[in-house]
Amino acid sequence: MKKPIRYAETSTLVVGYEESGPTQGYPIVLQHGWPDDVRTWDKVVTILNEAGFRTIMPYLRGVGPTHFKSSASMRTGQLSAIGNDLVEVANALKLEKFAVVGHDWGARAAFIAAFLLPERMQQCISISVGYGTNLPDQKLSLHQIKNYWYHWYMALEPGKLFLEKERKAFCRFMWETWSPAWHFSDEEFHTTAISFENEDWFEIVLHSYRHRWGFVPGDPTYDSLEKKLNPNPTITVPTLVLHGEDDMCNRAETSAQKEDYFTGPYERKLISKAGHFPQREYPEIVAKEIINWIKK
Repeated sequence: MKKPIRYAETSTLVVGYEESGPTQGYPIVLQHGWPDDVRTWDKVVTILNEAGFRTIMPYLRGVGPTHFKSSASMRTGQLSAIGNDLVEVANALKLEKFAVVGHDWGARAAFIAAFLLPERMQQCISISVGYGTNLPDQKLSLHQIKNYWYHWYMALEPGKLFLEKERKAFCRFMWETWSPAWHFSDEEFHTTAISFENEDWFEIVLHSYRHRWGFVPGDPTYDSLEKKLNPNPTITVPTLVLHGEDDMCNRAETSAQKEDYFTGPYERKLISKAGHFPQREYPEIVAKEIINWIKK
């Protein structure tokens, strides 16, 4: 259920976020992915709040109410910027000890935040994304290359134009194909798709996927962070990875055999019959795993 929008200022953004649960509860930041918004967590946060947790759900840059402070800022979607946004939101909200749950882009941001804030971030929970899968030289199976067709389609002029003019149709196709057994309602999609009308959404999405494969330069602001993230640094924060067995975006195999990247506690669990959106498809299972990991 939609909560009143609150705002946190970072160095470049005014980030809209929703908050619920006990004010003094242990804070969990839930970072959504693409193409999605904070509505992806609605059923999960209800369970977390009932268990006594405070939940904070920021909108990514270019999504919903989140907007840039300056028209001169580069509308970059590079992952280092998205990870840095998460860190700056935690700073703005003065979160000293907290957990992060991230899905898709939000999971990539969560890994980056775990590297940057190892003393404050107590638990990292990634959904549908394995660590070490951001770099253009990663090895992909032919099945995964097929799944990533949209990455490279956006690098072409026809893909750019289609994304710009038919963004909702483009995104709905992702929902339909990434979780083949999930049957969502028109209302569920349209309630989230409103967030894609943000004036910066198209430019940020296009830049994110073009930058990920080295087709366009990034924002120089994040050059030093980019260097720290390549090669992938080791993570010390206790980390749980949840992955749908039937994920048709990031195949379950892409999150396997990542243990060597982690020096702290690490577990990976597959969710039977789930596709790319386990938090929407099986919120009770996801919420239970989050609670168990944090209490553990």
